[in-house]
Amino acid sequence: MGFNNLFRKKSALKDSASESEHGSMNKVLGVRDLTFFGIAAIIGAGSFSSMGEACFKGGPGVILLFIICAIACGFTAMCYAEFASRVPFSGSAYTYAYVSFGEVFAWIIGWALLMEYSIGNIYVAFSWSGYFTNLLDGCGLHLPEWLTTNYTSAHQAFLENKPGEGSTAWNMAPQLGSLRIIFDLPAVLINTLITWLVYTGVKESRNLSNIMVMIKLAIILLVIGVGAFYVDIDNWTPFMPNGFTGVMGGAAAVFFAYIGFDAVSTLAEESKNPQRDLPRGMIYSLIVCTIIYIVLSLVLTGMVVSSQLGVSDPLAEVFKLRGVKWMLFVVSIAAVVAMTSVLLVFQMGQPRIWMSMSRDGLLPKKFSAIHPKYKTPGFSTIITGLVVGVPLLFTDEKFVLDFTSIGTLFAFVLVCGGVLMLPKKEKEEIQSTEKRFKLPYINGKWIVPVATVLVAVLLWTYNSEFVLAQFNINSQNAANNIPMLVFFALCFVMAFLSFLKNLSLIPVLGVISCCYLLTGMAASNWIWFFVWLLIGLVVYLCYGYKKSKLNTGH
Repeated sequence: MGFNNLFRKKSALKDSASESEHGSMNKVLGVRDLTFFGIAAIIGAGSFSSMGEACFKGGPGVILLFIICAIACGFTAMCYAEFASRVPFSGSAYTYAYVSFGEVFAWIIGWALLMEYSIGNIYVAFSWSGYFTNLLDGCGLHLPEWLTTNYTSAHQAFLENKPGEGSTAWNMAPQLGSLRIIFDLPAVLINTLITWLVYTGVKESRNLSNIMVMIKLAIILLVIGVGAFYVDIDNWTPFMPNGFTGVMGGAAAVFFAYIGFDAVSTLAEESKNPQRDLPRGMIYSLIVCTIIYIVLSLVLTGMVVSSQLGVSDPLAEVFKLRGVKWMLFVVSIAAVVAMTSVLLVFQMGQPRIWMSMSRDGLLPKKFSAIHPKYKTPGFSTIITGLVVGVPLLFTDEKFVLDFTSIGTLFAFVLVCGGVLMLPKKEKEEIQSTEKRFKLPYINGKWIVPVATVLVAVLLWTYNSEFVLAQFNINSQNAANNIPMLVFFALCFVMAFLSFLKNLSLIPVLGVISCCYLLTGMAASNWIWFFVWLLIGLVVYLCYGYKKSKLNTGH
């Protein structure tokens, strides 16, 4: 095996041949549709579930984390937009990495995106089930606990002798021999329904997504409007009850809310004008959702003390605590609609990534087959449904949430870095023949080094204890210091390269800001992530490396 062959790259202009070879897809999406798909994916489980954990840890200061995430995603979105205009084909960050870094990095990103879309949808399905069950309870319909709880949570609650739904599910569940029948029926059913919808066509999915986006935006504005009357500004003090460490402690939860804009880039081959509309759809959706998240987090932390928000349904909880019972029903409806749209968009994204990987020979040909009637990647869609549906029977949502965010951030880092790797000659050729989005070039030669030194000086002047703590290898938290040390080293490396190579400022800032968010991930997240990547590399070396079209010459 030649080492250099691991980094073989494909041309940005060759996917059109693959598209005609495997069958074309319906080009029905405009900029409004793509923007709505982005909003559909971003506003969902993040606002109705994981936001509670972030507010609990960071207090009102969590808005700083939302702003940091928005800035990181803003830089990343512009890099995505640049790639989308140069490489207008399905595959998202996978395709972009293949063009810029080479095959092994493309495979790693494709494998990591499996965490973002399929595994992320497991978390969304669990959250959807919780709100849907509450909605049924409000209508006088009650499902038994063993049909609304995942097996892992029920078993854990039984072992720890915790009162509540988990223990009740374990004690009341019917048994098949020694096996207790416990699974989240609503989560399984919604996954099945969404898989069927995505399988039957993008036009039908688009129409339903647009309707759901309008409904949930209207309800979220109602939530903000009503909640504003119950805000007590005293609840915003202290602004950061657990310090900035607490704010950053919610990085996984908050960033999970933002990863949806990436899904827009997977819809390139179903867009009417991908080189113009994909960039706009990603950026517009990011701007709208950032404003909503900041305002919503201020309302939540203003209505109640942040220590009361460490729940899975924070929007419902604040109105329950303030005695606004009629809003509980409204919030449940909004949550069900919002998370249904998230499931829909993510379930569309994963098959299209597998389709692109299959076209390149890294997965079996069946994954790139286009359904003759529905014009969708039918086989990949069914497999995606199974990848989401089967783990719903035995995993739990907390593990899934942390697992998803780190993989997405890793993909974002490579997308931003990939823009820096694109050759100038190819860029000039495309610019001369295509009217498209153009990433503004700002020379980072002096800006990045000066900014890096300035931040280092300020950090040392005003928080030298923090800096010294990162270099204390005898500290009990030495393992947790490693990501920050790596981040410091990265900043100086990027400053040096910016000075040496006149690197473009926006993608450099994208790399740095996304890497900073990675420092908020726990050591256990990193361990699971590297185990996942190791499994992926084994699969690649056993199959993809040999079957790759760049290897076979087909």
